[in-house]
Amino acid sequence: MDISQSLDLDALSGMDSPIHNLEGRIKLISVLMIIVYCVCSTQLLIPLVLEIFLLVIIYIAGLSYKDSFKRIAMLLPFAGFIIIFQPFVHTGNVIWQGPFSWLHITDTGLNWAIILTARLIVSLTAIVVLSSTSPMNEIVQSLRKLGMPRDFAMILSIMVRFLFIFVDELESIRVSQRSRNFDIFSKITPYKWRVKQVGYTIAMMFLKAYEKGERTYYTMLARGLSDNSDMLYVRSVVAKPEMIYMGTLIVIIITLQLILIFAPDHFGFLTMVLYK
Repeated sequence: MDISQSLDLDALSGMDSPIHNLEGRIKLISVLMIIVYCVCSTQLLIPLVLEIFLLVIIYIAGLSYKDSFKRIAMLLPFAGFIIIFQPFVHTGNVIWQGPFSWLHITDTGLNWAIILTARLIVSLTAIVVLSSTSPMNEIVQSLRKLGMPRDFAMILSIMVRFLFIFVDELESIRVSQRSRNFDIFSKITPYKWRVKQVGYTIAMMFLKAYEKGERTYYTMLARGLSDNSDMLYVRSVVAKPEMIYMGTLIVIIITLQLILIFAPDHFGFLTMVLYK
């Protein structure tokens, strides 16, 4: 991800839309509900419906499908490599045999890979929606309202604020290097010299981070920060839009459960239990 994209994400989360204007706790709880319910599912119908719900949320929030899918695609490899091995490591009926006896794909393993992929996509989409519609400070405040210890919430809040300062400092260093025609992938300069310059850059970032941390700490002390300081809550009222949003999600979950209980055979493969 490009450095500027982290700042673009902060700009996206500050947009004005019915989803952006929802109370932070409601958005956080709804994302947790979606992820937990999807992870506990064994039928494809559940992640399919939840993904459609999230796509509708993206549309209502005025987010770009293209940018959202790019962020999801960038996160997929971190857990996707686990899914690749699933068709080969589970016992079951062999549906494909490779040149070696140990290299084969089973139906159970393939079902595992399918359901894990569906779960992963829904979970990543939910995280992208949350990060694109909720500023980081709002997420921290929501966690504090939901019972996170005050010290942890304060540390997380400072870390979030410091992250953007770190990005600004790194970007200024990169601009300075580009103005001097420094390119880490250049073949003109010796490789060892380029590695050494990268090491200098990392060391410089550590020094700047230390200096910024000290300056920020003393600045906060000058503004009255102490062990008894607490966070400022911007909004804590759950109004009608939040109730409609949560009510819609709860109705969807209940409806899915009723379908799986009373009409599991009407949707074919979508309601088939992929593993037990």
